[in-house]
Formats: sequence, structure tokens, C-alpha cells
Amino acid sequence: MSRLLWGLVRASHPEPAVAVTTIAGLLAWGVGHRPAGIAAVAATVLATQLAVGWTNDWLDADRDARVGRADKPIPGAAVRRRTVGTAGLLAAAATPVLGLTTNPTAALWITLALISALLYNWPLKFTPASVLPYAFSFGTLPAFVVLALPGVPTPPAWLIAAGALLGAGAHFANALPDLADDARTGVRGLPHRVGPAGSRAAAAGLLLAATAVLVLGPPGAPTWAGVAAIGAAAVVLPVGWYAGHRQDRPVAIFRAVMLVALIDVALLVASGRGLQP
Repeated sequence: MSRLLWGLVRASHPEPAVAVTTIAGLLAWGVGHRPAGIAAVAATVLATQLAVGWTNDWLDADRDARVGRADKPIPGAAVRRRTVGTAGLLAAAATPVLGLTTNPTAALWITLALISALLYNWPLKFTPASVLPYAFSFGTLPAFVVLALPGVPTPPAWLIAAGALLGAGAHFANALPDLADDARTGVRGLPHRVGPAGSRAAAAGLLLAATAVLVLGPPGAPTWAGVAAIGAAAVVLPVGWYAGHRQDRPVAIFRAVMLVALIDVALLVASGRGLQP
């Protein structure tokens, strides 16, 4: 792989890009898309993730340089800032085009999700409203997957709510490792204003709420697996909180939050099976 291509891959934030695209593809399979539909959903979501990742690194290049982030591809001279910015623009332009391979309604909503995410990169990242793009974009993601089905079925409200709660929780969890560096460069989003303890509490509460919505939202009685998931989340989060404070290891809390996030993702994908006609 050439240095330029590898730099672009790193600047795209590949881990979350792959994770979100995989979740979208699995959810598409869960709600009953055919292989071509799964491919269309995954390609569209991947375009959004590339656009968000590349524009993020393009916008943050000066900030990353000021805090000595040589691990980042632009400050580390692995790729030019202009190249990353151009790639982000092309990926953003490709999103509605790829979305139209499903249907116009789904394309509209995934485009709105992308616009929301780009507004997080600038200027909402620096404001108390930083959580709103996460909630809107993650809530819109499962809605897009359902809307992309033939016949354009209406996504259930509980599915959108669960996605929004999961996204909001992810925002607080994702901000935790970078609070200090962000503060040095003027980032003052909601997690920075409530501080580490507040962010951990918000992440835990929002993810626990997402778990409950995913289990209790669908019609019919909750499954035993769903009840067990709520119980696991209710135990894991306090244990992680206690261990982190007792041993002065914030990573324990972060790992607990990530474990509950994985439970929520599994529930989200599994819930799609119940939406099949």
C-alpha cells in the first residue's frame, strides 16, 4: 500500500468507519434486505463515514499539530491536508448518489444524517450542542436502513430512539480519552463542560436507556435474552464505575461503557429480525 493511500486510510478514522458500516450492513440483513440492498446500504454508509473522518482530520490539522499529534497522518506528514480535504468533499458528494441506489426517501435521510455529522465537525463540536448531531445521525442511521427497503416502510419510533440514545452515549464515551488534549485547543463541547465524571455518568445512563428501549420497545413481551441484556448492563456499568474509582483506573469505566455499547449494537441488529414482513 502506498504512503499516500495509507495516509488516507488512517485519516478516515478506519476503526469507527468499519464498525458503523458493519453495523449498518448487519442491520440491513436483519430487516430483510437482499444482497444488492445490503451492498447499497453498506456503500452509502461507508461514504458518510469516510466523509466525516476525512473532514474531521482536515479541519483539526492545526489543532493536532499544536498538541503534537504526530500519530495523526496530516501532522505526521503521511498525507497532505489538501488531499484529505478533497477526499472528504468527494465522499460527501458520493453519499446522496449512492443513497439513490435505494430510493429517494432513504437517500434524503442519509444525506441529512451526513450533514448533521459534518455540522458536528464544525462548528457544533465547540458548543454545548455537540451531542445533538450524534443523536440525530445515529437515530437516522437505522431509519435509513428501514426506509431503503422496497415499499419504503416507516421505521418504528423505538428503533430511532434507541439509535439516538446509542449515538448520544457514544459521544460522551468517545470524548473521554481526549478531554485534556481537546481542552488545550479550545474544544468545549458538552462532555468538556460536564467533565470526566459527568461524561462517564451520561455515557452510562444513555447506553442503559438505549438497552431498555431496544428490549422493551418492540411489540410483544421482551425475550429472556433481552431481559438478561438489561440486567447485564445494569450490573456492568456500576461495577466499572466502582472499579475505576476504587483503583483510580478510569479505563475500567471506559471499558464498561464500551461493553454495554456492544450489547446495544447486538440488540440493535437482532431487533431488525423482528421488523421483517
